[in-house]
Amino acid sequence: MHEPIPPAPTRAEAEAAGLGTHPGARRPDRRRTVSSGGLDIAVWEWGDPDDPPVLLAHGGFDFAGTFDTLAPRVADAGFRVVSWDQRGCGDSAHAHLYSWDADLRDAAAVLDSIGPRALPVVGHSKGGAQMLQLADALPHRVSHLVNLDGLPSRRSWPDVPDHHRTRMLNGELGAWLDHRRRAGTKVRRPGTVDELAERRGRMNPRMDPAWLRYLVPIGAYERADGWRWKIDASMRMGGFGPWRPEWSMSRLPSLGMPVLCVLGLDLEVMGWGTLPEDVLPHLPPGARFVPLEGVGHFVHIEQPQVVADLVLELIA
Repeated sequence: MHEPIPPAPTRAEAEAAGLGTHPGARRPDRRRTVSSGGLDIAVWEWGDPDDPPVLLAHGGFDFAGTFDTLAPRVADAGFRVVSWDQRGCGDSAHAHLYSWDADLRDAAAVLDSIGPRALPVVGHSKGGAQMLQLADALPHRVSHLVNLDGLPSRRSWPDVPDHHRTRMLNGELGAWLDHRRRAGTKVRRPGTVDELAERRGRMNPRMDPAWLRYLVPIGAYERADGWRWKIDASMRMGGFGPWRPEWSMSRLPSLGMPVLCVLGLDLEVMGWGTLPEDVLPHLPPGARFVPLEGVGHFVHIEQPQVVADLVLELIA
């Protein structure tokens, strides 16, 4: 039998264990589980449970702990901030297959667990593109939308005509099944805290090494041979089935709720390569667009107070 993997600590557990800290970062106050089609999804909350809720969606290959600097700032302004580890990430269960639509069903399950009323949603990168689709599909459940550098552009990703999308299905599904066959038994390579931080730093080169080390005990687990990230080794970018990142941008003009789009202008490896001129023609009426100079893709980590102020200005 496999030894169970302990969940990431809450704020009280981290303080009791004397775990490392980072300036401005704070672990969630509560942890709970939501079932999405039988799959356990780890949900995290900052702030008073009776305060009005705000939903945060993390990016690809991230986990809710990457909001540990943004979420407390929003919570301290009088909000119940809710986020979740997407399937295969953090403390959520691993799945046999991963898809964009499955992630959206998980998001809807978390949304339903908060209550029936519309609420603000904030998404970064992949999470931002997902919240665009969620707001488009369930506009009665989303009161405000904040997109943090989750606006893929057609300029960087060649689109295909609608009549070719069906043809894509066989190729995309076949390629994913081949990948799953090869990766089904893989496990992530162990290492020290510094080694895991260094590996993550290759994809997050602008991040403070101290921040990356702070994330390891949250998003990884320790065994006798070292630490391993909890992210399922069989996951890959793109998920299961035909999807192109720029399809998300096409949903932006139709949104009727208040919208804020934040874009980091310093291009980096994990970003979409989107420029302001790619976004401006798609903004719905009344939407606000904020480009940030000297900031990369992880806008909420590099400038958590700036982003928190922008979010609070929209939803307060």
